[in-house]
Order: sequence, then C-alpha cells, then structure tokens
Amino acid sequence: MTLWRQTWPMAIGVLSLLGFQLIDSAFVARLGTAPLAAQSFTLPLSFLIIGVQVGMGIAIAALISRALGAGETARSRRLGSLVLVVGALVIALLGLGLWLGQAPIFRRLGAETESLALIRAYWGPQLLSAWAGAVLYFGYSLFRAHGNTRLPGSLMVITSLANLILDPLLIFGVGNWQGLGLPGAAWATVLAMLVGLGVMAMRLAGTGWLATAGLWEEASLSLRPFLGIAGPAMISQLMPPLAAMLAISVVARLGESQVAAWGLASRLETLSLMAVLAMTMSLPPWLGRCYGAGDWPQVHRLMRLALKVAVLWQLGLGLALALAAPWVAAALAGSAEVSEDLTVLLHWLPPSYAALGVCMLVVSAGNALGWPLRAMMMSAARLFAFYLPCLGLGAWLGGLPGLALGAALGNLLAGLAAWGLLRRTLASPRRQAVG
Repeated sequence: MTLWRQTWPMAIGVLSLLGFQLIDSAFVARLGTAPLAAQSFTLPLSFLIIGVQVGMGIAIAALISRALGAGETARSRRLGSLVLVVGALVIALLGLGLWLGQAPIFRRLGAETESLALIRAYWGPQLLSAWAGAVLYFGYSLFRAHGNTRLPGSLMVITSLANLILDPLLIFGVGNWQGLGLPGAAWATVLAMLVGLGVMAMRLAGTGWLATAGLWEEASLSLRPFLGIAGPAMISQLMPPLAAMLAISVVARLGESQVAAWGLASRLETLSLMAVLAMTMSLPPWLGRCYGAGDWPQVHRLMRLALKVAVLWQLGLGLALALAAPWVAAALAGSAEVSEDLTVLLHWLPPSYAALGVCMLVVSAGNALGWPLRAMMMSAARLFAFYLPCLGLGAWLGGLPGLALGAALGNLLAGLAAWGLLRRTLASPRRQAVG
C-alpha cells in the first residue's frame, strides 16, 4: 500500500507530462514530415539534459532520504538548498554548450540542410524550456525525498495542461496571427514550465526544507558521497541519450520518413513506460530510507512488488498497442508514409518494454541501495551490449522491420540480464552496500 500511495500521484503526473509531449509531436506532425524529423533529431540531446538532471536528482534524493532516515534533519535542509543552486547552474552551462555546438552535432547525427534550418529556430527556446524543466525537476526531488509525491504529480498535470492549451495557439496561431510553427512548440513548454516554477517556489517557501547557513561546509562534506552516487547515476542516465544519438544516426540512413516515425515511437515509448518511470521516482526514496535503517527484508518486498507490477502492466499495454498499431499510427502521424513506418515499429517495440521496465527498476534501485557501479554497468550492458548491436544488425539485415525487431530483442536480453543481477545482489546481504 505504501508503494501504491507514493506511486499513483507520480504515475498520473508522468502520464500527463509524457502525454503532452506525445501530443506536442502530433501537433508538429501536422506541420509536415520535415518539421517532425527536425524535432526528432533534437530528442537525443534533450534526453542528454534530462539524463544529467535525473542523475543529480537521484543522488540528492538518495542523500536527503538517508539523512532523514538517520534523523539528520538539518543536513537534509542544507542538501535541499544545494541541489537547487548547483543543479540550475550545471544545466545552464550544459545548455549553453549545446547551443554553441549545435551545427556540428546535428550534422553528425545525420541532419541535412533543411533540417538544420528548422532546428536552428527551434533549439534556442527548446534549451530554455529544458533548463526550466530541470530546475522544476530538482524541486520535485526535494518533495519526493520528504515522502510527498502528490505535489510533483499535481504540478506535472498543471504544466502539461498549460502546455496542451498553449501548443496549438503558438504553433498554428489564432485569428489573423499565423503562429510560430515549430518554435511555437518549444515556447509553449517554456511558458508552462514557468507556471510550474512559480507554484513550486510558493510551496517550498512554507516547508522549512531549505537552509541558507552552512552550505559551503555541507558542499565540502557531501561532495564525495554525492559524486559516488551522482557520478555512476549520471553516467547511467547519459548512456541512453548517447545510445539514442547512435540509434537515430542509423535510422537517418533509412530516410526522413523513418526519422519522423522513430521520433513519434520514442515519444510513445516514454508514455507507455509511465508506470515504470513513476516507480523509478517514488521507489528510491523509500529504498533509501530502508537502506539507512538497515531494513533489508522491506527492500526485498518492495522490489518484488515493483517488478511484478512493471511486467504485468507493460506486457498488457504493449500487446494492446501492438494490436492497435495501425489506428494509433494513423492518429499520430501527419502523412501516410510516416503512419506506415510507425505501424511497423509499434508491432514489435511496445511488448518488449516489459523487459525494459525490469532493467530500469533495477538500475534505479541500485543507485538508492548503495551499489551504483553495478547499476551503471547494467545500463551500459543494456544499451551497448544488447540494444544497439541488435538494432544495428537488424537494420542492416532487414531495414526498418529488422531495426524494430532487433531493438525489441535487445530490450528482452537486457531485462533478463537485469533480473539475474538483482537476484544475485539481493541474495548476498553482506555484499549489498559494495559498489
């Protein structure tokens, strides 16, 4: 019941957040295949920013939850202040670097001249929205670490609804105003995130979870344990964007329509994984408290329940999406060609997300339970030993259908490997806290 109470608000929030991102891409698809392909090229770099913020969020949530579990309330306040200040600065510097290096990066990913022109107008506001979303996420991490998942879930819904309202207005215009086109999608997200930041700031002001004194000393004291968790966690979170860049460079060789379909499939993947994503956010703080209190039987119970829910939910949803693939693709795609390519991807990929969900939960748990290096190695194996080799081989042998089948096989192999790692680790209590 505790897992359910902590997860359902985040599940609703994640569903709304990822739902608007999918609808956002569906709106862009109405502009044509070229704008959708341009947006698809930016997704791996957007995931790169998300990877950094999630890695930092995992580390700070783990440290705060452990401090609370050990009764160190004052330290948890100092940590809360540090994550907001340092996190905002780190993401701002990363965004600046991605803005300055955009041309060579997107050329390397396979974007051609037409796509580069569209990306250039879109990338600036998109980076601004990514920064605002990252700061908002760090605020979510504070609330989750204190056991409050309702506010983050509610704010995800509010920002998603705001974005959903603003998207068609800024993309297509209203009245005599013709709208901004592709950049309008990014500006809609900027405005929605600013709404969320305003609400978050007001709620944080009355919590007493932040401190202004002793931050420098706390930074010096917590730097090593923070890097011990954040380093492997960030590397784990950065590997998927790197894999996404390599994957889209493979897809780009197949054609613009395939890139557009792959972008929609990527949006749909994150949406279909919303229950697992919610558990990766709500589960670690509880696991961290159990870790701090030495309650390993509770850790076993929580992990068994989480994995059972993930597999049953993802398998049922994946089979439903595979069966409904032609209708889902027709609703999302802006052209018959993109719809046909998306249908091929949906026939194979969604059922494999059950295995992918297992891997994601194992990696998330590892960062909270004191074995971040094993979690990092699991992430690396999933992407570079299973997913990308199978995807590349499939594309080489069978084009888009082969690519879809190869990606699904890679997810399955990764899930089986993660399950084996978890069983071995939890079966050795005395070794659990070792990297």
